Amino acid sequence: MNIALILSGGTGVRLGAGVPKQYISVQGKPIISYCIEKISAHAQIDAITIVADQKWQKDLKIWIKEADRTKKFRGFSQPGANRQMSILNGLEDISCYAEAEDVVLIHDAARPMLSDEQITACLTEIEGHDGILPVLPMKDTVYMSEDGKRVFSLMDRSKIFSGQAPESFVLGKYLEANRRLLPDRILKINGSTEPAVMAGMDIAMIAGDENNFKITTQADLNRFCGIVKERGNML
Repeated sequence: MNIALILSGGTGVRLGAGVPKQYISVQGKPIISYCIEKISAHAQIDAITIVADQKWQKDLKIWIKEADRTKKFRGFSQPGANRQMSILNGLEDISCYAEAEDVVLIHDAARPMLSDEQITACLTEIEGHDGILPVLPMKDTVYMSEDGKRVFSLMDRSKIFSGQAPESFVLGKYLEANRRLLPDRILKINGSTEPAVMAGMDIAMIAGDENNFKITTQADLNRFCGIVKERGNML
């Protein structure tokens, strides 16, 4: 079984829309709906769990009815103290209906440009590995600074990559890797793959997708709005 865990627990309103960015309406539907539609329609996805704050779950149920046309939604998980705790909460809930050898695909609701090809790659390339991380090569020269004021050293950008979502993991191994970080170390985790690396899991890298950008700034939102308008809601 392949289960998608969609992270939508953020409550920040930095874009000035009055609602978390994943719930901003673009051409008549919230950003998260674009993710749900793409993931639900993928033949290799068997189930979907969504991490979302309680106050948004009523609205989400309405949006899910339209976006989840293959009826794969299994339920909500509660957000945690940070992103990784939200993931752990989702993993614990998923483990109640999935097996340890199943695969979990973790994706951010604020990345609505997810492609069928990227989902397929994450689910097929994991064969023989414990996890998959899509990456992009570094284009700019990368420098190391100990104090944030002076350059201390030059880093070899050919060995440095930028990670993307979605990431996929063998459920049982990844769940245990996160549990080992409780209660405090998990609060310092920034990227989904960090617990897997710390636990010594075999994580393979695959090519990421530059079009699969995360909506973080107003410029990102404007870019997405332009794409949707141009394509007529057909992503």
